[in-house]
Amino acid sequence: MSYFRAIDPFPLESPDWNKLGEFYARLGQGRLSTTRCAGCGRTAWPPRAFCPECCSDRFDWVDLPSEGTVHAFTVQETGLPAGFDGPRIFAIVKVHGHRVFSIIVEGDPGRITLGQRVSLKPLRIADDPKGNPRWLPAFTPV
Repeated sequence: MSYFRAIDPFPLESPDWNKLGEFYARLGQGRLSTTRCAGCGRTAWPPRAFCPECCSDRFDWVDLPSEGTVHAFTVQETGLPAGFDGPRIFAIVKVHGHRVFSIIVEGDPGRITLGQRVSLKPLRIADDPKGNPRWLPAFTPV
């Protein structure tokens, strides 16, 4: 069977395609990480292959805390992308000063509140065309 990339809504996470493949490898290990500029020391979210502050392309990977708080959220019940069951809670989670657009899993949409503590729980999605696992950042209520 051939693979038609145009219908795949998920990022190509392999280092073969993406300079930030390390982010997804760490996420698969249950670690939320980002890049720290080796030039000025600034961390960024989302992870970046270059620094918008000093234009350096040298960076290190650093782990972020596995817990954060719900900054904003919405519940989507219809029109979800293929592979997602509804209702789905999309949220912005504050983690160590960064705002992470994410999904809340294993949460009751009627009980999610602003400021609620959540913990990282990476969501495994469809494997890539080579059969390697792929992950998205997701959180669950604490």
